[in-house]
Amino acid sequence: MSRKRTAVIVCVATSGALLLSACGGDDKGSSAPASSAAAAAGQGKSADGSPSAGQGLSLLGGTAKANNAPPRTGDWANEPGKPAVKPEAQQWVQLSASKAGALNPVVVNGAGFTLYRFDKDTADPSKSTCNGECASTWPPVVVAPGGKVFLDGVDRSKVGTVKRDDGTLQVTVGGWPVYRFSKDAKPGETKGQGVGGTWFGVAPDGKKAGVGVGNTGSGSPQPKPATSVVLFDDRNFGDPSQGLAGKGCQNVARDNVASSLQAQGSLKIWSERNCTGKSKVVNGDVSDLATIGFDNAISSVFFG
Repeated sequence: MSRKRTAVIVCVATSGALLLSACGGDDKGSSAPASSAAAAAGQGKSADGSPSAGQGLSLLGGTAKANNAPPRTGDWANEPGKPAVKPEAQQWVQLSASKAGALNPVVVNGAGFTLYRFDKDTADPSKSTCNGECASTWPPVVVAPGGKVFLDGVDRSKVGTVKRDDGTLQVTVGGWPVYRFSKDAKPGETKGQGVGGTWFGVAPDGKKAGVGVGNTGSGSPQPKPATSVVLFDDRNFGDPSQGLAGKGCQNVARDNVASSLQAQGSLKIWSERNCTGKSKVVNGDVSDLATIGFDNAISSVFFG
């Protein structure tokens, strides 16, 4: 009799209380990568014998297609930019190490959409702080208990789950909860990269993808200077809005009203007219200017 089979028999023979703790009966979401979660789940096996990430999830090597996932389920059932709320959309998630835009490598899902991590979350222990309106802008990657996670170039030891405030299970990579972005309308888009200086594509090891791209620091080519910007009165790019373009310093027509902005490239925002006062360099879209201390505080912009 193998050591593994002996361990299973011992586990079954224990009392009900011990069974829950030693055999993975705890109903709390796993907040660790799969290697730790599997240890907490007894033998780390699901009902079909595949490795488990806790909550009865199966970690399967290869893509969803290679594993014969049913059409219109899992990542294939998710509407672009929308939360996965339908039961069929939560049946499985695919994590693929891929290339998207300037990010290489970055994790994408089974439909090719870029996955992101949030600096305000934590990885040890795993904790998602993006709820409510935030979760509408950044739909969490969730999977139903007993569902499947297909791994395509992502190490299973880096994959886990965490229970969100609403009770759903969110997939983690390197301990970091992962999300999609509502403005990514097509596979391969990376419009969420660097938003607010806190959102970044997630690399296969859980680190920030594209270090040096957008707001990620040094080490890679910086984005080109923006030549225009759209300033929105509400967070998450909500109208009304106003546009601004040109070279050098430009004053805002309706100043001190912007709560979010969209730009292709980098620019410098100022708290006073004629590019004076407090300033901040931003790269790309910012869905909530309050996160960088500039809500209702932009009076001028410098391009170039």
